[in-house]
Amino acid sequence: MVQKLLFIVNPHSGKGQIKNHLLQIVDLMVKAGFEVTVYTTQEPADAARKVTEDGAAYDRIVCSGGDGTLDEVMTGLMNSGKRIPIGYIPAGSTNDFANSLKIPKGMVKAAERAVGDKPFSCDIGAFNEDTFVYVAAFGLFTEVSYKTSQQLKNIFGHVAYLMEGVKQLHDIPSYHLQVEHDGHVFQDEFIYGMVTNSVSVGGFKGMTGKNVKLDDGVFEVTLIKMPHNPIELNQILASLTNRVNDSTMIYSFKTEEVRVVSREQVAWTLDGEFGGEHEEVVIRNLKQRVEIFV
Repeated sequence: MVQKLLFIVNPHSGKGQIKNHLLQIVDLMVKAGFEVTVYTTQEPADAARKVTEDGAAYDRIVCSGGDGTLDEVMTGLMNSGKRIPIGYIPAGSTNDFANSLKIPKGMVKAAERAVGDKPFSCDIGAFNEDTFVYVAAFGLFTEVSYKTSQQLKNIFGHVAYLMEGVKQLHDIPSYHLQVEHDGHVFQDEFIYGMVTNSVSVGGFKGMTGKNVKLDDGVFEVTLIKMPHNPIELNQILASLTNRVNDSTMIYSFKTEEVRVVSREQVAWTLDGEFGGEHEEVVIRNLKQRVEIFV
């Protein structure tokens, strides 16, 4: 019996390179025994809508785009309540999650994995009523990814993120937060925080900690305190680049659930896309909730 495959394509992701490989990839999918339906996304959140409404009619869903496109497909899966295996052909500018899963950078090679027979049961995150694949973050640099135009991302790649980030350094915003996890409660002033299930963030490896596993039911949490002098700032940078674990400027721990409460609205990003402004968030690890072919 022929299996049905929904192939969701973000034609604008990265440099639009999917257009050069589309026919070869679809042919590969057909040869693997799938009846293929191709859908090109038309606007933000379109992939989530498509999977929510039509995903249940398919045996496998494969998406091509950046981490944001993958995030939308995962959101659609959660909305549908179905456990449909997925494949991922990365085409974005960073592709942190694909790198963590060791999915090949070559699109045809990635497509071969996507229609293969080696599923990996992967953790994803619940963020209040929303979901995310590999990172929920707030503070310094998190606004960069959704304030930077797609065209600028295509031209400059990682440099675009750094360019926009440097513009914000003259006035670092900070947030007074109460953080609760595993019976621990603490308060402090933070400039940045991330809850991750990835070996890299923003293309930088090692920032999320050591012994990272994508199916262990826990997130890696990193919270950076507000530096008050150049010495403290240098301490933060040294800790992030070298993963020095004894820095008093950084809270770092693993947990399956964390609650963050603030006195004001704090903007969050989910997998690099705007995740709304919140005074309270509860982030839970949904252990091995999604099957992805790797």
